[in-house]
Amino acid sequence: MNRIAISSALLLILTGCASTSDLEETRRQLAQVNQQASTRIAAVENKLSNEKLLEMVGAVETLKAEVAKLRGDIEVLNYNLQTTQKRQNDLYNDLDGRLSRLEGHAAGKQDASQPAAQQAAAGDSQASPDYDKALNLLRARDFPNAINALSLFIQQNPQAPQAAEASYWLGVAHTALRQYDAAIDIHRRFVEQYPNNHFAPDALRNIGNCQRDLGQTDQAKNTYRRLIKLYPKTDAAQKAKQALARM
Repeated sequence: MNRIAISSALLLILTGCASTSDLEETRRQLAQVNQQASTRIAAVENKLSNEKLLEMVGAVETLKAEVAKLRGDIEVLNYNLQTTQKRQNDLYNDLDGRLSRLEGHAAGKQDASQPAAQQAAAGDSQASPDYDKALNLLRARDFPNAINALSLFIQQNPQAPQAAEASYWLGVAHTALRQYDAAIDIHRRFVEQYPNNHFAPDALRNIGNCQRDLGQTDQAKNTYRRLIKLYPKTDAAQKAKQALARM
């Protein structure tokens, strides 16, 4: 009886010892799993953080590139604007110089330094009310109506002494409205039909200017060179040389 009691006690002790050992092992395994999980979670978080950081860096670099491109575009636009403004000022200054001749003619002022053909043209213009009306519109910078009046005069009076000069001023009026293709066509025909007219050099220069403003650089250079060759001693030729030097 005593032996049975002792054996039962030993079994209970051994069973308790086994349960405690298993529990410790389980706790150790759980701690290990927790450690591994924490390590993996930290690694994932770090990866996500790095990816997010890289994404942000990429976005910043993209924005920098876009800003740089915009700055470049702005610089190009500013240059184009300055160039356009300068050409527009040159156009208006040139136009004022040409129209001042008309204003002088209208006032009856004839400079002795003017070519005889120019003086004759001025006298002829006064002999035609329709032509004089068209020139008055041109002097007033009413270019749309001046174009209509000049076109009508040329159509109705193709053989009139003022028809050639009217054609020249028609091209000038189109130029003032930046209708460059029309101006080139009109002045090209003017130069072909009236190569000895005192306005022929100016007409050629205007063709070159229009081609330049249309971005037709090679054609403009050829026109300026042709002007210099055909009319080397004219003021228009000197201005053509200056234009070539700037191109």
